[in-house]
Amino acid sequence: MFDRMIASRLEPRRYARSVTDIRPAVSDLSREQLVGWLAKHGEPGYRAKQIRRHATHGTEGGFEALTDLPKSLRDGLARSFRWSSVEPVREEASADRETRKVLLELRDGHHIESVLMPHHGARNAVCVSTQAGCPMACAFCATGEMGLVRNLTAGEIVDQIRHWQRELAPSGDRVSHVVYMGMGEPFNNYDATLASVRSLVDPEEFGISPRRLTISTCGVVPGIDALGGEGLPINLAVSLHAPDDPTRARIMPINRKWGVEDVLAAASRYVKRTKRRVTFEYVLLAGVNDSLATARSLAAAITRHGPTKDAHVNLIPYNPGAGGFRRPSVERMEAFTKVLQEHGIAATLRISKGQDIAAGCGQLKVAEGRAAATV
Repeated sequence: MFDRMIASRLEPRRYARSVTDIRPAVSDLSREQLVGWLAKHGEPGYRAKQIRRHATHGTEGGFEALTDLPKSLRDGLARSFRWSSVEPVREEASADRETRKVLLELRDGHHIESVLMPHHGARNAVCVSTQAGCPMACAFCATGEMGLVRNLTAGEIVDQIRHWQRELAPSGDRVSHVVYMGMGEPFNNYDATLASVRSLVDPEEFGISPRRLTISTCGVVPGIDALGGEGLPINLAVSLHAPDDPTRARIMPINRKWGVEDVLAAASRYVKRTKRRVTFEYVLLAGVNDSLATARSLAAAITRHGPTKDAHVNLIPYNPGAGGFRRPSVERMEAFTKVLQEHGIAATLRISKGQDIAAGCGQLKVAEGRAAATV
């Protein structure tokens, strides 16, 4: 059934767009706020659990579908709140039939993108955004060309998963994994990011294992340390992209604040506190960071900060777009991978997907911010 659904969507699917709605979304209410609203309207507090369960499971399309609630309560909720903080505008499916991207409109008219990445029926991973735009300005990333538009609320992060839950429901599937690798730097929006994580792992809400969540950072050291102290065994992915400060600073401005050694030391602290292996993301750029000497330097840098078993290097072929870089040859990328493996470091050369709909690593971008244009 899933294949038939994808096949029918190789052409972009467009949704009817509603006018801007200033009501808060129910997903942005804390449990305490919802209980307070219910008390004000003469409803028992236990209804909050029912409403939040419906909202986070995300298979219903609106308050009217919550048939275990009295009609008067459903009507009151619909008058006071929106069902979702994001509205789909356009959806595209890749020709590989394993990647789908949606453009979502926020209540103030700004836009973000989110990606669904099914994997041979074994799992359904969603790539979520934490900011509209991104301030980090990594040279190889299209999102960074936008600059920062604004932070997302916890509800706007969670509702990206809810959107895909509703899309998957007809085929009996659910979101199984979430990666915070979309638009924005999660640790620059720490409170909302963490609130969304707690909603995802809450057994009374989404009930996703924290081991199926991955937060990716450009190397915001205080954020890495803060997450390590939360008591959540979440996967951490660190965008490294070079083993030395001059090269990394050229392609990642954040390196001027936290250099390679700072980032590797923070990653080592995270491993010790959480007992979780850290993944280092490494976009391969021809003539910039792909030499075999660079691979050996990368291996040495990682091993300086702990056992090789504590690290995994995810090698990502550059996706055409920002910065005008080139992708190395397959032979070059495979040789780079082999050098790391020969030094005892687990390294994987990622198979790129979704490039034809600009859903690959570093390709998410909407027509706002510094790159403003007509959507």
